[in-house]
Amino acid sequence: MSISSAATSRNISTALIGEMEHEAKTTRECLSRIPADKFGWKPHEKSMEFGRLASHVAEMFGWTPATLQQPELDFSKWDYKPFEPQSTDELVEYLDKNVAEAIDVLKNTGDETYMENWTMRNGEQIYFTMPKIAVMRSFVMNHIVHHRGQLSVYLRLNDIAVPSIYGPSADEGQM
Repeated sequence: MSISSAATSRNISTALIGEMEHEAKTTRECLSRIPADKFGWKPHEKSMEFGRLASHVAEMFGWTPATLQQPELDFSKWDYKPFEPQSTDELVEYLDKNVAEAIDVLKNTGDETYMENWTMRNGEQIYFTMPKIAVMRSFVMNHIVHHRGQLSVYLRLNDIAVPSIYGPSADEGQM
């Protein structure tokens, strides 16, 4: 394969890497502001605790390898244990580790992989099957943005400055 065809066979990855790096930087800024003594706080009995929501946001970057390197996720075969950080630094380190692994996988994924189907299931119950690119966009990236939005509300409700996310925040003014 020539250098030019090698570069063009990873156009999707190149686009996703840029987006992921941007979202990771913003996410890192949000997570770094959460004091460990607030990890147990939640705004409502049905809501996730602050620390659990923050861990969930950090772990979602780590869903990239499972999405791109496996054909499915079967919860019946998975012994999931959520990450429980003991400090803000540990939370941010967890994010950084997951982002680095995700970027590495993206760098080594050709465009053809994104067109392969991926299934989420629990034994015989299939939740969905869709191309890996759709999983990366919706189940990974959009999901991160959704929960980070919730996280920014948690910051506000705890009088913690909300960083600029897609533009100035009320706390950080002009960019």
